[in-house]
Amino acid sequence: MRIRTTLQPELQELADRIITEVLKREGPTGGVTQGALVAMRPDGAVVAMVGGRDYDESQFNRAVDAKRQPGSAFKLFVYFAALQKGYLPDDEIDASPIRVGRWEPENYGGQQYGRMTLSQAFAHSVNTVAVRLAMTVGFDEVIAAARMLGLDAPLSEVPSMALGANEVNLLNLTSCFAAVRAGRPKLEPWGIAGFGAEGRGLRSLGPPAGSGEALPHQQVLTNLLRAVVSHGTGRAAALDDDDAAGKTGTSQDHRDAWFVGFNKALVVGVWVGNDDRSPMKGVTGGSLPAEIWKRFVVAAKPFVDHLNKPATVEAPLGPVTAKQPRCDQATCAATYQSFRSSDCTYQPYSGPRRLCDKGNSQIAAGHGVGNSSRDTELADQENSSQESERKSDNPRARQHGPPRTRSVAPVAERRASSFRPAIFEKLDRY
Repeated sequence: MRIRTTLQPELQELADRIITEVLKREGPTGGVTQGALVAMRPDGAVVAMVGGRDYDESQFNRAVDAKRQPGSAFKLFVYFAALQKGYLPDDEIDASPIRVGRWEPENYGGQQYGRMTLSQAFAHSVNTVAVRLAMTVGFDEVIAAARMLGLDAPLSEVPSMALGANEVNLLNLTSCFAAVRAGRPKLEPWGIAGFGAEGRGLRSLGPPAGSGEALPHQQVLTNLLRAVVSHGTGRAAALDDDDAAGKTGTSQDHRDAWFVGFNKALVVGVWVGNDDRSPMKGVTGGSLPAEIWKRFVVAAKPFVDHLNKPATVEAPLGPVTAKQPRCDQATCAATYQSFRSSDCTYQPYSGPRRLCDKGNSQIAAGHGVGNSSRDTELADQENSSQESERKSDNPRARQHGPPRTRSVAPVAERRASSFRPAIFEKLDRY
Protein backbone atom coordinates (compact mmCIF):
# COMPACT_ATOMS: atom_id res chain seq x y z
CA MET A 1 0.00 0.00 0.00
CA ARG A 2 1.11 3.55 -0.68
CA ILE A 3 0.08 6.71 1.12
CA ARG A 4 0.45 10.37 0.29
CA THR A 5 1.11 12.70 3.20
CA THR A 6 0.22 16.36 3.62
CA LEU A 7 3.87 17.21 4.23
CA GLN A 8 5.46 19.79 1.94
CA PRO A 9 9.11 18.79 1.38
CA GLU A 10 10.30 22.38 1.00
CA LEU A 11 8.68 23.45 4.26
CA GLN A 12 9.88 20.32 6.06
CA GLU A 13 13.47 20.97 5.00
CA LEU A 14 13.12 24.64 5.90
CA ALA A 15 11.79 23.89 9.39
CA ASP A 16 14.54 21.37 10.07
CA ARG A 17 17.26 23.76 8.92
CA ILE A 18 15.99 26.70 10.99
CA ILE A 19 15.66 24.64 14.18
CA THR A 20 19.18 23.28 13.69
CA GLU A 21 20.75 26.65 12.86
CA VAL A 22 19.14 28.59 15.70
CA LEU A 23 19.93 25.97 18.33
CA LYS A 24 23.51 25.62 17.09
CA ARG A 25 24.05 29.38 17.20
CA GLU A 26 22.13 30.35 20.34
CA GLY A 27 21.64 27.06 22.18
CA PRO A 28 24.92 27.06 24.13
CA THR A 29 24.41 30.62 25.36
CA GLY A 30 20.78 30.00 26.31
CA GLY A 31 21.31 26.53 27.77
CA VAL A 32 18.97 25.03 25.16
CA THR A 33 19.58 21.63 23.61
CA GLN A 34 16.28 20.73 21.92
CA GLY A 35 13.45 22.22 19.92
CA ALA A 36 10.37 21.21 17.98
CA LEU A 37 8.16 22.80 15.34
CA VAL A 38 4.76 21.99 13.87
CA ALA A 39 3.30 23.85 10.90
CA MET A 40 -0.16 23.27 9.51
CA ARG A 41 -2.60 24.85 7.15
CA PRO A 42 -5.66 26.56 8.61
CA ASP A 43 -7.62 23.36 7.90
CA GLY A 44 -5.26 21.31 10.11
CA ALA A 45 -3.19 19.66 7.35
CA VAL A 46 0.32 19.24 8.76
CA VAL A 47 2.85 20.57 6.22
CA ALA A 48 5.99 20.37 8.40
CA MET A 49 6.97 18.68 11.63
CA VAL A 50 10.34 18.66 13.37
CA GLY A 51 10.53 16.52 16.50
CA GLY A 52 14.09 17.41 17.52
CA ARG A 53 17.33 19.00 16.39
CA ASP A 54 18.96 15.78 15.09
CA TYR A 55 16.96 12.72 14.08
CA ASP A 56 20.07 10.53 13.88
CA GLU A 57 20.87 11.27 17.53
CA SER A 58 17.31 10.96 18.85
CA GLN A 59 14.16 9.62 17.19
CA PHE A 60 11.97 10.86 20.05
CA ASN A 61 9.33 13.11 18.46
CA ARG A 62 9.00 16.06 20.82
CA ALA A 63 6.27 17.58 18.70
CA VAL A 64 3.92 14.66 19.44
CA ASP A 65 5.21 12.51 22.29
CA ALA A 66 6.66 15.07 24.72
CA LYS A 67 4.32 16.51 27.35
CA ARG A 68 5.48 19.86 28.69
CA GLN A 69 4.03 22.81 30.59
CA PRO A 70 2.79 25.45 28.11
CA GLY A 71 3.17 28.38 30.51
CA SER A 72 1.30 31.49 29.47
CA ALA A 73 0.32 29.99 26.12
CA PHE A 74 -2.46 28.33 28.15
CA LYS A 75 -3.96 31.76 28.82
CA LEU A 76 -5.70 31.51 25.46
CA PHE A 77 -8.20 29.18 27.14
CA VAL A 78 -8.59 31.35 30.25
CA TYR A 79 -9.49 34.40 28.18
CA PHE A 80 -11.73 32.41 25.87
CA ALA A 81 -13.63 31.24 28.95
CA ALA A 82 -13.91 34.84 30.12
CA LEU A 83 -15.33 35.91 26.75
CA GLN A 84 -17.83 33.06 26.98
CA LYS A 85 -18.96 34.42 30.36
CA GLY A 86 -19.56 37.91 28.99
CA TYR A 87 -16.24 39.71 29.51
CA LEU A 88 -15.08 42.17 26.85
CA PRO A 89 -11.50 43.09 25.87
CA ASP A 90 -11.91 46.64 27.17
CA ASP A 91 -13.27 45.54 30.54
CA GLU A 92 -10.97 46.46 33.42
CA ILE A 93 -9.80 43.93 35.96
CA ASP A 94 -7.71 44.04 39.11
CA ALA A 95 -4.08 43.18 38.32
CA SER A 96 -2.70 43.72 41.82
CA PRO A 97 -0.87 40.94 43.70
CA ILE A 98 -3.03 37.95 44.59
CA ARG A 99 -2.63 35.24 47.21
CA VAL A 100 -4.34 31.85 47.01
CA GLY A 101 -3.72 30.02 50.25
CA ARG A 102 0.06 30.00 50.51
CA TRP A 103 0.59 30.49 46.78
CA GLU A 104 1.60 33.90 45.47
CA PRO A 105 1.84 34.00 41.68
CA GLU A 106 4.15 36.75 40.48
CA ASN A 107 4.33 38.60 37.21
CA TYR A 108 7.40 38.27 35.03
CA GLY A 109 10.21 40.42 36.37
CA GLY A 110 8.33 40.95 39.63
CA GLN A 111 6.26 43.75 38.11
CA GLN A 112 3.14 44.94 39.91
CA TYR A 113 0.09 46.59 38.42
CA GLY A 114 -3.17 48.20 39.45
CA ARG A 115 -6.14 47.92 37.14
CA MET A 116 -5.88 47.23 33.43
CA THR A 117 -8.02 46.02 30.55
CA LEU A 118 -8.23 42.38 29.58
CA SER A 119 -6.57 43.19 26.26
CA GLN A 120 -3.60 44.83 27.99
CA ALA A 121 -3.25 41.97 30.46
CA PHE A 122 -3.29 39.37 27.69
CA ALA A 123 -0.80 41.24 25.50
CA HIS A 124 1.68 41.61 28.37
CA SER A 125 0.91 38.17 29.85
CA VAL A 126 0.08 39.42 33.34
CA ASN A 127 -0.14 36.39 35.61
CA THR A 128 -2.12 37.97 38.44
CA VAL A 129 -4.92 38.80 36.00
CA ALA A 130 -4.99 35.29 34.52
CA VAL A 131 -5.26 33.65 37.95
CA ARG A 132 -7.92 36.09 39.15
CA LEU A 133 -9.87 35.71 35.91
CA ALA A 134 -9.79 31.89 36.04
CA MET A 135 -11.00 31.88 39.64
CA THR A 136 -13.80 34.32 38.79
CA VAL A 137 -15.18 32.46 35.76
CA GLY A 138 -14.48 29.04 37.30
CA PHE A 139 -11.89 26.39 36.55
CA ASP A 140 -14.58 24.18 35.05
CA GLU A 141 -15.36 26.91 32.52
CA VAL A 142 -11.68 27.22 31.63
CA ILE A 143 -11.52 23.48 31.01
CA ALA A 144 -14.71 23.65 28.91
CA ALA A 145 -13.15 26.44 26.82
CA ALA A 146 -10.00 24.37 26.32
CA ARG A 147 -12.06 21.37 25.21
CA MET A 148 -14.02 23.51 22.76
CA LEU A 149 -10.78 24.58 21.10
CA GLY A 150 -9.65 20.95 20.96
CA LEU A 151 -7.22 20.54 23.86
CA ASP A 152 -7.45 16.94 25.05
CA ALA A 153 -4.68 16.81 27.68
CA PRO A 154 -5.63 15.85 31.24
CA LEU A 155 -6.34 19.06 33.18
CA SER A 156 -6.29 19.44 36.96
CA GLU A 157 -8.55 22.12 38.45
CA VAL A 158 -5.97 24.02 40.49
CA PRO A 159 -5.23 27.77 40.50
CA SER A 160 -1.88 27.29 38.76
CA MET A 161 -3.80 25.82 35.82
CA ALA A 162 -4.33 29.41 34.66
CA LEU A 163 -0.56 29.76 34.21
CA GLY A 164 -0.07 26.54 32.26
CA ALA A 165 0.86 24.09 35.01
CA ASN A 166 -0.84 21.18 33.21
CA GLU A 167 1.15 19.47 30.47
CA VAL A 168 0.32 19.42 26.76
CA ASN A 169 2.02 18.42 23.53
CA LEU A 170 2.97 20.78 20.73
CA LEU A 171 0.80 19.22 18.03
CA ASN A 172 -2.35 19.41 20.14
CA LEU A 173 -1.70 22.95 21.35
CA THR A 174 -0.97 24.17 17.83
CA SER A 175 -4.23 22.65 16.60
CA CYS A 176 -6.09 24.72 19.21
CA PHE A 177 -4.65 27.90 17.71
CA ALA A 178 -5.60 26.55 14.28
CA ALA A 179 -9.20 26.32 15.54
CA VAL A 180 -9.08 30.04 16.29
CA ARG A 181 -7.58 30.78 12.87
CA ALA A 182 -10.22 28.66 11.11
CA GLY A 183 -13.08 29.94 13.27
CA ARG A 184 -14.44 26.54 14.17
CA PRO A 185 -14.29 24.40 17.32
CA LYS A 186 -11.92 21.49 17.83
CA LEU A 187 -10.01 21.37 14.58
CA GLU A 188 -8.42 17.95 14.11
CA PRO A 189 -4.87 17.88 12.67
CA TRP A 190 -4.43 15.44 9.81
CA GLY A 191 -1.53 14.06 7.80
CA ILE A 192 -2.84 11.58 5.19
CA ALA A 193 -3.86 13.09 1.84
CA GLY A 194 -4.37 9.84 -0.04
CA PHE A 195 -3.82 6.09 -0.08
CA GLY A 196 -4.05 3.16 -2.43
CA ALA A 197 -2.68 -0.23 -3.41
CA GLU A 198 0.61 -0.57 -5.25
CA GLY A 199 0.26 0.01 -8.98
CA ARG A 200 -3.13 1.69 -8.66
CA GLY A 201 -4.32 5.25 -8.25
CA LEU A 202 -4.52 6.86 -4.84
CA ARG A 203 -7.81 7.66 -3.19
CA SER A 204 -7.72 11.28 -2.05
CA LEU A 205 -8.61 12.26 1.49
CA GLY A 206 -9.52 15.60 2.99
CA PRO A 207 -9.63 17.03 6.50
CA PRO A 208 -11.66 15.23 9.18
CA ALA A 209 -15.29 16.26 9.23
CA GLY A 210 -16.02 19.02 11.72
CA SER A 211 -19.16 19.93 13.58
CA GLY A 212 -20.01 22.70 11.12
CA GLU A 213 -20.44 25.14 13.98
CA ALA A 214 -18.76 28.53 14.07
CA LEU A 215 -16.35 29.30 16.88
CA PRO A 216 -17.78 32.03 19.12
CA HIS A 217 -15.63 35.13 19.69
CA GLN A 218 -13.22 34.11 16.93
CA GLN A 219 -12.48 37.68 15.84
CA VAL A 220 -12.04 38.91 19.40
CA LEU A 221 -9.60 36.08 20.17
CA THR A 222 -7.69 36.87 16.97
CA ASN A 223 -7.44 40.54 17.95
CA LEU A 224 -6.14 39.59 21.39
CA LEU A 225 -3.49 37.38 19.81
CA ARG A 226 -2.50 40.11 17.35
CA ALA A 227 -2.00 42.54 20.21
CA VAL A 228 0.52 40.12 21.75
CA VAL A 229 2.64 40.41 18.62
CA SER A 230 2.10 44.09 17.86
CA HIS A 231 2.87 45.53 21.31
CA GLY A 232 3.12 42.67 23.83
CA THR A 233 5.42 39.82 24.75
CA GLY A 234 5.51 38.43 21.19
CA ARG A 235 6.97 41.44 19.40
CA ALA A 236 9.91 39.37 18.13
CA ALA A 237 7.45 37.46 15.92
CA ALA A 238 6.03 40.57 14.23
CA LEU A 239 5.78 40.43 10.44
CA ASP A 240 6.09 43.34 8.03
CA ASP A 241 2.47 42.97 6.91
CA ASP A 242 1.17 43.01 10.52
CA ASP A 243 -0.54 39.71 9.83
CA ALA A 244 0.88 37.75 12.78
CA ALA A 245 -1.14 36.62 15.79
CA GLY A 246 0.08 34.39 18.59
CA LYS A 247 0.95 33.79 22.22
CA THR A 248 4.17 33.33 24.14
CA GLY A 249 4.61 30.81 26.94
CA THR A 250 7.37 30.24 29.49
CA SER A 251 7.17 27.59 32.19
CA GLN A 252 8.57 27.58 35.72
CA ASP A 253 12.30 28.36 35.93
CA HIS A 254 12.54 28.71 32.13
CA ARG A 255 12.23 24.95 31.61
CA ASP A 256 10.01 25.36 28.54
CA ALA A 257 9.54 28.22 26.10
CA TRP A 258 6.82 28.38 23.43
CA PHE A 259 5.46 30.55 20.69
CA VAL A 260 2.31 29.43 18.89
CA GLY A 261 0.62 31.62 16.32
CA PHE A 262 -0.68 32.09 12.80
CA ASN A 263 -0.90 34.33 9.77
CA LYS A 264 -3.18 33.96 6.76
CA ALA A 265 -1.47 30.89 5.33
CA LEU A 266 0.02 28.93 8.23
CA VAL A 267 -0.46 27.99 11.88
CA VAL A 268 2.90 27.30 13.51
CA GLY A 269 3.91 26.12 16.98
CA VAL A 270 7.46 26.21 18.34
CA TRP A 271 8.87 24.74 21.56
CA VAL A 272 12.41 24.81 22.95
CA GLY A 273 13.82 23.27 26.13
CA ASN A 274 15.86 20.34 27.44
CA ASP A 275 14.90 16.67 27.61
CA ASP A 276 15.95 16.44 31.26
CA ARG A 277 13.87 19.55 32.05
CA SER A 278 16.85 21.46 33.32
CA PRO A 279 16.31 25.26 33.31
CA MET A 280 17.42 27.33 30.36
CA LYS A 281 19.33 30.56 30.83
CA GLY A 282 16.62 33.18 30.69
CA VAL A 283 15.02 31.90 27.48
CA THR A 284 11.36 32.93 27.19
CA GLY A 285 8.66 32.35 24.63
CA GLY A 286 9.24 35.84 23.30
CA SER A 287 12.90 35.14 22.51
CA LEU A 288 14.12 31.96 20.74
CA PRO A 289 10.68 30.44 19.94
CA ALA A 290 9.39 33.74 18.53
CA GLU A 291 12.59 34.11 16.49
CA ILE A 292 12.27 30.59 15.09
CA TRP A 293 8.58 31.17 14.35
CA LYS A 294 9.24 34.39 12.44
CA ARG A 295 12.17 32.98 10.47
CA PHE A 296 10.10 30.00 9.40
CA VAL A 297 6.97 31.96 8.46
CA VAL A 298 8.93 34.57 6.48
CA ALA A 299 11.03 31.97 4.65
CA ALA A 300 7.92 29.89 3.91
CA LYS A 301 6.21 32.67 1.94
CA PRO A 302 7.58 31.61 -1.47
CA PHE A 303 6.11 28.15 -0.94
CA VAL A 304 2.71 29.23 0.35
CA ASP A 305 1.16 29.19 -3.11
CA HIS A 306 1.76 25.43 -3.25
CA LEU A 307 -0.15 24.72 -0.06
CA ASN A 308 -3.49 24.45 -1.84
CA LYS A 309 -2.16 21.79 -4.20
CA PRO A 310 -2.18 18.06 -3.33
CA ALA A 311 0.90 16.98 -1.46
CA THR A 312 3.37 15.02 -3.57
CA VAL A 313 5.28 13.16 -0.87
CA GLU A 314 4.57 9.45 -1.08
CA ALA A 315 5.93 6.69 1.13
CA PRO A 316 5.31 2.94 1.31
CA LEU A 317 3.29 1.63 4.20
CA GLY A 318 4.50 -1.80 5.23
CA PRO A 319 2.04 -4.70 5.48
CA VAL A 320 0.38 -5.30 8.82
CA THR A 321 1.26 -8.64 10.33
CA ALA A 322 -1.55 -10.93 11.34
CA LYS A 323 -0.35 -11.28 14.90
CA GLN A 324 -0.04 -8.07 16.88
CA PRO A 325 2.02 -7.68 20.06
CA ARG A 326 0.14 -7.68 23.35
CA CYS A 327 1.04 -5.84 26.53
CA ASP A 328 -0.36 -4.33 29.70
CA GLN A 329 -1.56 -1.16 28.02
CA ALA A 330 -2.64 0.64 31.18
CA THR A 331 0.74 0.15 32.85
CA CYS A 332 2.68 1.00 29.71
CA ALA A 333 0.65 4.15 29.07
CA ALA A 334 1.27 5.33 32.62
CA THR A 335 4.99 4.55 32.38
CA TYR A 336 5.92 5.93 28.96
CA GLN A 337 4.87 9.28 27.52
CA SER A 338 5.38 7.99 23.97
CA PHE A 339 3.58 4.66 24.40
CA ARG A 340 1.69 3.56 21.29
CA SER A 341 -1.15 1.15 21.92
CA SER A 342 -1.31 -0.17 18.35
CA ASP A 343 1.97 -2.08 18.67
CA CYS A 344 2.80 -1.79 22.40
CA THR A 345 5.99 0.21 21.83
CA TYR A 346 7.50 3.38 23.23
CA GLN A 347 10.14 5.75 21.88
CA PRO A 348 13.17 6.36 24.10
CA TYR A 349 15.15 9.57 23.63
CA SER A 350 17.74 7.61 21.63
CA GLY A 351 17.59 4.49 19.49
CA PRO A 352 14.59 2.79 17.83
CA ARG A 353 11.18 2.19 19.36
CA ARG A 354 11.11 -0.55 22.00
CA LEU A 355 8.47 -3.04 23.03
CA CYS A 356 6.98 -2.24 26.42
CA ASP A 357 7.39 -5.11 28.84
CA LYS A 358 5.97 -3.39 31.90
CA GLY A 359 3.49 -5.61 33.74
CA ASN A 360 3.87 -8.51 31.30
CA SER A 361 7.40 -9.89 31.11
CA GLN A 362 6.28 -13.14 29.48
CA ILE A 363 4.85 -11.34 26.48
CA ALA A 364 7.96 -9.17 26.20
CA ALA A 365 10.18 -12.23 26.34
CA GLY A 366 8.14 -13.86 23.60
CA HIS A 367 9.03 -10.94 21.33
CA GLY A 368 12.72 -11.08 22.12
CA VAL A 369 12.86 -8.06 24.40
CA GLY A 370 14.37 -8.60 27.82
CA ASN A 371 13.92 -6.55 30.94
CA SER A 372 17.53 -5.40 30.93
CA SER A 373 19.07 -2.69 33.04
CA ARG A 374 19.49 -0.68 29.84
CA ASP A 375 15.74 -0.76 29.21
CA THR A 376 15.12 0.37 32.76
CA GLU A 377 17.60 3.18 32.32
CA LEU A 378 15.83 4.39 29.19
CA ALA A 379 12.47 4.30 30.92
CA ASP A 380 13.87 6.27 33.82
CA GLN A 381 15.38 8.80 31.43
CA GLU A 382 12.13 9.30 29.55
CA ASN A 383 10.09 9.77 32.69
CA SER A 384 12.60 11.30 35.07
CA SER A 385 11.02 14.71 34.80
CA GLN A 386 7.69 13.35 35.99
CA GLU A 387 9.22 12.45 39.35
CA SER A 388 10.22 16.03 40.18
CA GLU A 389 7.91 18.61 41.62
CA ARG A 390 6.94 21.45 39.32
CA LYS A 391 5.64 24.85 40.31
CA SER A 392 3.33 27.19 38.44
CA ASP A 393 3.97 28.65 35.01
CA ASN A 394 5.75 31.90 35.77
CA PRO A 395 9.55 31.74 36.01
CA ARG A 396 9.36 33.83 39.19
CA ALA A 397 6.23 32.35 40.71
CA ARG A 398 6.38 30.85 44.19
CA GLN A 399 4.03 27.98 44.89
CA HIS A 400 3.64 26.83 48.48
CA GLY A 401 0.06 25.67 48.69
CA PRO A 402 -1.88 24.33 45.67
CA PRO A 403 -0.81 20.87 44.56
CA ARG A 404 1.54 20.48 41.62
CA THR A 405 -0.01 18.90 38.56
CA ARG A 406 1.61 15.81 37.12
CA SER A 407 0.07 14.13 34.11
CA VAL A 408 1.00 10.51 33.55
CA ALA A 409 -1.77 9.51 31.16
CA PRO A 410 -0.75 9.60 27.48
CA VAL A 411 -1.53 12.98 25.95
CA ALA A 412 -3.85 12.91 22.96
CA GLU A 413 -3.42 9.16 22.60
CA ARG A 414 -6.47 8.74 20.42
CA ARG A 415 -5.59 11.73 18.28
CA ALA A 416 -1.91 10.88 18.04
CA SER A 417 -2.66 7.29 17.13
CA SER A 418 -5.07 8.27 14.36
CA PHE A 419 -2.60 10.85 13.09
CA ARG A 420 0.47 8.64 13.38
CA PRO A 421 0.27 5.34 11.54
CA ALA A 422 3.63 3.71 10.75
CA ILE A 423 4.60 6.38 8.23
CA PHE A 424 4.37 9.15 10.83
CA GLU A 425 6.72 7.50 13.29
CA LYS A 426 9.52 9.08 11.25
CA LEU A 427 7.55 12.10 10.14
CA ASP A 428 10.18 14.63 11.13
CA ARG A 429 12.80 12.79 9.08
CA TYR A 430 11.29 13.50 5.65
